[in-house]
Amino acid sequence: MPLGLRSKKKDKSKETLKLVESEAPAPAPAAAPAPAPAASRLQFHTQLAHGSPTGRVEGFGSARQLYAKIAEAFHIHPAEIMFCTLNTHKVDMDKLLGAQIGLEDFIFAHIKGQRKEVEILKTDDVLGLTITDNGTGCPFIKRIKEGSLMDQIKVICVGDHIETINGKNVSDCRHYEVARMLKDLEKGHMFKLELIEPMKAFEKLEPRSKGVTLPEAKISRGRETLRLRTKGPATVEEMPTEVEEKAITKVDELLETYMGIRDIELAATMVEAGRDKKNPDEFAVALDETLGDFAFPDEFVFDVWGAIGDAKQGRL
Repeated sequence: MPLGLRSKKKDKSKETLKLVESEAPAPAPAAAPAPAPAASRLQFHTQLAHGSPTGRVEGFGSARQLYAKIAEAFHIHPAEIMFCTLNTHKVDMDKLLGAQIGLEDFIFAHIKGQRKEVEILKTDDVLGLTITDNGTGCPFIKRIKEGSLMDQIKVICVGDHIETINGKNVSDCRHYEVARMLKDLEKGHMFKLELIEPMKAFEKLEPRSKGVTLPEAKISRGRETLRLRTKGPATVEEMPTEVEEKAITKVDELLETYMGIRDIELAATMVEAGRDKKNPDEFAVALDETLGDFAFPDEFVFDVWGAIGDAKQGRL
């Protein structure tokens, strides 16, 4: 539904410039450039993060299909994969596989390891957790705020999959649903979490291979990436511009502030939805059409619109 935001006092620019400016068509080159490869034909190298030989995956068009391909390569069930990182085997939340995979990126899959249970007394309204998910039904902890209640419980770690809350299985819930459940827990009461941490290298005997050095491992096409989408097929696109990257980062921060989640793919989709919109009402309608399941509050949508405008104007 459109926002009733025209009367708000926030002085946000309604500049209508697009995030990516179009250019006048250039004269046709003498020889046509080689066509970009179809997304389904791209091949990526992958390993299990705790150690494995190198596998190859191709023929996927979404995150869910990618996880299935990785699982097939290593003869495991797709549900065992918690999340993937790009170009590092470490549990590095800044390297999570999100909406974009560079055509030279190496994919490391982190699979489920040791289970653990913890009982917690909720002494504060804010737990200090930021939740994300892998897009296929695995919510996990992306950030623990320093000095927060959860920061004091050392058994809880970044990267842990939240499997149950007070006995309720949340493995198939989206990150925003899990964040809401945690927020709604009553202050002053105990609650129990069942967690699964990523498998560590010492839990398997097979050593990590040193990586791929063959020339065929290099798939270089400038700044092109494979864009994974929750809805619709994957596409080969140019890397986001600096302006778009700043807008996406800011929107991701707003998601954490308002909803307790981080989701680069979601942030990129929201920035894309606002790229050619002239006012926040048009933007709100576009979000409803694209992301209606989230039911974002008006204040959040307004701030996201402002962040996109700030990025266009170079204020971020």
